[in-house]
Amino acid sequence: MKKIRNLLMIAVLTALSSTLFAQSPPPPPGGHGETGNQDPRGAPIDGGLGILLALGATYGGYKIYKNRKDKAEKEVVD
Repeated sequence: MKKIRNLLMIAVLTALSSTLFAQSPPPPPGGHGETGNQDPRGAPIDGGLGILLALGATYGGYKIYKNRKDKAEKEVVD
C-alpha cells in the first residue's frame, strides 16, 4: 500500500512539475540592433551582488565579534 502511494505521489509531482522545465518562446526576429547597438535586456548583476557581499561581510563581522566575546568570557572563567 505504501509503495502504491509513493508511486502515485511521484507521478502527480512529475506531472505538475513538467511546466517548470518550459522556457518562454524566443523574441520575434528584428528589433534588436536595427537602430544601432542596443543594450540587451536583463537583470543587472551589480545590485544583487552588492547586497550579497554586504550581508556576507556583516555576517562575518558578527561571527568574529561573537568568537572574541566567547573567548574573553572563557578566559575570565578560567
